[in-house]
Amino acid sequence: MSTIITGVNASMPRVSYIKAVDIYLWVSFVFVFLSVIEYAAVNYLTTVQERTERKLREQLPCTCGIAHPDEDMMVTAAYSDVDQSTTGNYGMPVSEVRQERIFAQFTLADNQTTSQVRSLKSYVNIWIDTHAIDKYSRVIFPGAYTLFNIIYWSIYS
Repeated sequence: MSTIITGVNASMPRVSYIKAVDIYLWVSFVFVFLSVIEYAAVNYLTTVQERTERKLREQLPCTCGIAHPDEDMMVTAAYSDVDQSTTGNYGMPVSEVRQERIFAQFTLADNQTTSQVRSLKSYVNIWIDTHAIDKYSRVIFPGAYTLFNIIYWSIYS
C-alpha cells in the first residue's frame, strides 16, 4: 500500500491540497493496517487463553474415570498423573459406562481444589471470546469498506 501511495503521488502533479486519490489510498491503507492489528490481537489473545487454560487444566483433578455422574466418588488422579499417550481416555480404564471429561461435576476433596475451581469459574467469566471478535471483524471490515466506497464514489464521480 505504501508503494502504491508513493507511486501515485510521484506520477501526479504537486498541489498544496489533498487529492481525492490520496483520501482513497490512505483510507484503504488504514483498513489494511487495522485488519493486520485485528489478526495479531486475536492470535495473541488465543495463545494467552490456551496457555492459561493448559495451566488450570494441569492443576485441577481429572474426572475422566467417573463411573456415573450421579455417584459421589473421589477422583484422585490429576491430568499430569495419567498416561497421556493413550488417545481418548487419558490412560483411564475403558468401561461400558459413558466417560466424560468434566471439571465441574466431582466431589471437592479439600479447600485447595475448591479455590482452583472458583478461580477457573471466575477466569472463564472474563475470557474474551476471540472467535466472536474474528467473526464480527469478517462482517464489520468489509461492510465499513463497502460503505466508504459507496460514499467516496458518490461524492467523487
